[in-house]
Amino acid sequence: QVQLVESGGGAVQAGGSLRLSCAASGRTLSPYTMGWFRQAPGKERESVAASSWSGGNTLYVDSVKGRFTISRDNAKNTVYLQMNGLKPEDTAVYYCAARLSFSDTVTLATRAYGYWGQGTQVTVSS
Repeated sequence: QVQLVESGGGAVQAGGSLRLSCAASGRTLSPYTMGWFRQAPGKERESVAASSWSGGNTLYVDSVKGRFTISRDNAKNTVYLQMNGLKPEDTAVYYCAARLSFSDTVTLATRAYGYWGQGTQVTVSS
């Protein structure tokens, strides 16, 4: 079983940047599709970005395309989410999640992920 711990959240002004990290322990990250999700107060959890095993296949929700970048370093068992051009509507608790996969595929479907971190708060002020 893989354990996930997010870090890197904080408070920034609109237009600023943050880099979230998700460190995995217990298992190597290599066979896992990895995703980033977020949940704002009073809203459902939504997908943000996802990466296949190799990092060669990625998906983004339309609202973050061109601003956020997901990457992974399997040797360090870490996944990253670089967030640039942050907007107040990006304010949320950000979670990373892992999905054991048997191919180098990627999905943004929340229900496909079985392992979740505890989340890290991102607050963007206008």
